Amino acid sequence: MKVLIADDHPVLREGLAALIRQTEPGAEVLLAQDAASALQIAAARADLEIVILDLRMPGAGGHELLAALGRARPDLPVMVLSASEDPRDARQALAKGALGYVPKSASRQTLMAAIRLVLNGDVYVPPLLLNEAPAAAAANQPGAARLLTARQVEVLRRLGDGQSNSRIAQDLALSEKTVKSHVTAIFRALNVISRTQAAAAGRAAGLI
Repeated sequence: MKVLIADDHPVLREGLAALIRQTEPGAEVLLAQDAASALQIAAARADLEIVILDLRMPGAGGHELLAALGRARPDLPVMVLSASEDPRDARQALAKGALGYVPKSASRQTLMAAIRLVLNGDVYVPPLLLNEAPAAAAANQPGAARLLTARQVEVLRRLGDGQSNSRIAQDLALSEKTVKSHVTAIFRALNVISRTQAAAAGRAAGLI
């Protein structure tokens, strides 16, 4: 596991890095104290597997960093770890491309489970949003389906069938990493936060 942690609080950075190294032996953890250094590391390290960032940092904050990472490294999953438990912050982060939102009050077990889920190409939706997640039909913006490539439509159809990333990779002769990238792009294009919502949006658009 190769992880980049972007947070301006050194105690939190080091604590999270220690937790990951303890839980995942052999994990490589890189640290950034601001958005500029996080972007530099992401650009230099093509082997990064996930970015964990705080929304509130000096200078360009987490939301700006989310957008910048989405442009520079659309294949790189990003998860937000934030002190905010405001559902609006969580919705905004997920809408901007984050594949997970974890409050800093969450347990160590919850945090590590969320990291593994995002690494597997899924989305971690915190309990504070489970009762407020937007309906897929509403999230399926007009014309969003046209943003999908033919290959992404094939992946979306298999999501609708409930296939796992590994099964999709096998059926389409792709690597699991490539499938994860397609799933990320599908979520962003359809403005959804789960595989179930993506499938519903695909059906509403006539793609499934």
